[in-house]
Amino acid sequence: MKPTGAPPALLPEVAFVGAGPTTIYTLHALIEAAARPFALTIFEAQPSAGRGTPYRPGWNDPAMLSNIASIEIPPLEDRLVDWLQAQPRERLAAIGIDPDDIGERVFYPRLALGEFFHDQFQAMIARAERQGISVTIRTRCTVRDAVSAADGMTLTVQPRGAPIFTQRFDHVVLATGHQWPAEPEVRPGYFLSPWPASALAAIPPASIGIRGTSLSAIDAAVALAVAHGAFEDGGDGLRYVPAPGTDDFRMTMMSRKGLLPEADFYHPVPYAPLAICTEPAIEALITGPDEDLLDRAFALFKRELAMADPAYAASIGLDTLTLEDFCDRYFAERIEADPFAWARANLAEAQRNQAAAVTVPWRYAILRMHEVMALLIPHLEQGDFQRFSRYFKPVFVDDYATVPHESIERMLALHDAGKLDILAVGDDYKVDSHRAEGGAVLHLGQERIAFASFIEATGQRPLSAKDFPFPSLLEQGIVRDEASPDPVKASRGIVIDDQYHPISAAIPTDQLFCLSLPFILGRHPFIQGITSSHEMGLVVGAELAAAIDRTAGAGQTAANDVDLDDGTAIAS
Repeated sequence: MKPTGAPPALLPEVAFVGAGPTTIYTLHALIEAAARPFALTIFEAQPSAGRGTPYRPGWNDPAMLSNIASIEIPPLEDRLVDWLQAQPRERLAAIGIDPDDIGERVFYPRLALGEFFHDQFQAMIARAERQGISVTIRTRCTVRDAVSAADGMTLTVQPRGAPIFTQRFDHVVLATGHQWPAEPEVRPGYFLSPWPASALAAIPPASIGIRGTSLSAIDAAVALAVAHGAFEDGGDGLRYVPAPGTDDFRMTMMSRKGLLPEADFYHPVPYAPLAICTEPAIEALITGPDEDLLDRAFALFKRELAMADPAYAASIGLDTLTLEDFCDRYFAERIEADPFAWARANLAEAQRNQAAAVTVPWRYAILRMHEVMALLIPHLEQGDFQRFSRYFKPVFVDDYATVPHESIERMLALHDAGKLDILAVGDDYKVDSHRAEGGAVLHLGQERIAFASFIEATGQRPLSAKDFPFPSLLEQGIVRDEASPDPVKASRGIVIDDQYHPISAAIPTDQLFCLSLPFILGRHPFIQGITSSHEMGLVVGAELAAAIDRTAGAGQTAANDVDLDDGTAIAS
């Protein structure tokens, strides 16, 4: 649909590269804020737009659960629970949802969230067109390159089965999402990622190693489990029933600490405000002296935690702990315990608290502080950045990356069936995947453990500029890593500002926004998730709306300086 009133040529041109949740939330914020019509083009490599890699069929097994409850998913055109309640029972059953078990604190299959996002995307596009926004959606199109110039950014686009073309835009948003290999089995029996899940279904039922013990590893274990058996509710709890002929099927998950994530814990939504370790307090530290920034922030963290849960603080001797000591103390009891015994007890506690709407104060305090502490990252010198990454970040990730109760029940059922073990490997180990017979061998001290198949499942890692998929932006110096004599600092990702613009004098203001997850993870280490897509979308949507207004105003001024009789510019 083309808007009426303004000639299409004068409309600001906006492109989104990618059509997953980050684009969806950014587009939602943009449509809400836009004061003028504009021309919108969305490029998506997949056959349909509006789901995103974490939620599309084929990439995910129907048994895979999202790790975010309905109440925590920011609304779009609808809230998730309202959308679910409006669906026919047949559709709900087809996406793995019991029509009689819809609630605010329920965790749903990933494919169900994909259907929700797809429907919301379609509804937003319809609303955009009603507002006079011209919309073009190009699916099966891969953007191969982007070149910046003073008058706009030119994208090179490869449609599937058609010639390459180029197109110029005033504003471009890169939201290309996770970056995984298209073919995960890079050597026989060795998989660089657990996705697409359909690739795991072909792994024979033998000894399988999985590097990782968190959400990605759980996804891998579930995909393998349903390929070689089934989970059944026997009335007294979930159990795993192996398929005939799968006696040799056994999985070993491994990580440095050898811990499963904890079960999702009950807490109020939205978050209650912090009292001491607040955003203004952290910003005051950032604008103060550079010395000991991380330790001064940790002192605020300790005060907030002690106020929230004095009993917990006393039990771990919080007032005497350094940052490093706190990390060790946080994990100490779990490391000493059997991981499945701990998971069973933690699950029972979480279920009791969920039923009684009881919040564990220390868990909730740490959860609320993780985003505030993330403000420190761009301002930490290299030594403190490494300390943060090694000692502080694991605590926050462990606290916020809890998983659905059913995910823990599945891991326990697999263990009880003799199909799953967990191994703590520490720091001194090696995985050798270059074997003639395929799979991999784990070298752990004097021990050598062979796996017929091996899956890397540690989640998305931060990537540096050398992996950026648009080469001209690198050649132009627009996209680059943070300059440092220490190459480790490249793990902070590419240089962007707080509005997600690449910081470069070689590009006009507001021409490019980079929301491509792997390249901003270093600066924003906690952004993996739907709530992060929403938060980034609010920032970029507002910035884009303002930029469109400026571009449209400049275009109208230029049009007013043209003699409409002969098309020549009027000399001033």
